[in-house]
Amino acid sequence: MASRRSNKRKRRRRGRFGFLYKLLSLAIILVVVAAGCVVFFRVEEITVEGEGRYTAQEIIDASGVELGDNLFLVNRAGTAQRIYTALSYVDNVSIRPALPDGLVIRITERSPAAVVQGGEGWWIIDKKGMILEQAPSGTVEGLARVTGLTVLLPAVGTRVTVEDADALRLESLLALLQAIETWDMAAQVSEVDLTAAADLLMTYDGRFTVRIPMNADFNWKLRTLDGVMRELQPNESGTIDLTREDEVRVIPNYG
Repeated sequence: MASRRSNKRKRRRRGRFGFLYKLLSLAIILVVVAAGCVVFFRVEEITVEGEGRYTAQEIIDASGVELGDNLFLVNRAGTAQRIYTALSYVDNVSIRPALPDGLVIRITERSPAAVVQGGEGWWIIDKKGMILEQAPSGTVEGLARVTGLTVLLPAVGTRVTVEDADALRLESLLALLQAIETWDMAAQVSEVDLTAAADLLMTYDGRFTVRIPMNADFNWKLRTLDGVMRELQPNESGTIDLTREDEVRVIPNYG
């Protein structure tokens, strides 16, 4: 009986020691693997995809990643944030390792959509209301000039903010800019006037003033405008009134 108890105790000890041995072995393996990653997986090449406005080197410099950095210790979120902060036209950043020693930075860029006034100058914004850069004047070729809206404390790399009283105007402007991009009308829209409370005025093709309700479904309204423009002659000009749900009025200029 005593002999059996002694054998059980020995087996339990061996079991405990066996578990500790396995645990220690696993820890050693993990340490070795981690050390190998630190020693061997170094960034030897950085590839940039999607560059356009910025050069690949400008993007790499903004990232803060240097050759020789550990591939697995690169803070992707922090690296992306540095790029966003330094390069205002960058809209999205993705970063991935390319084993054994490469790092790929892929970006997509914002497209300028309009020029708005704020402070003592004019500012270029994208369709989401991000301020991209300061404009030399209120007239920038290919961009809509926005009047009737004043931006508060404009700064490159921040989103447009306005007084509470102008919140609907800003919301309408951004919805309109997105619809303009959807319908590929940016080249035809030269000015957006948000001065009135109920309707906005849009200068289109240099020939027409288009009147649209401030709270309209802009995709639908621009679809209607596209259809109307197809029926008009190149020498016609005037006002296109889209404020009514069931009627489009074209008021020609005379003289």
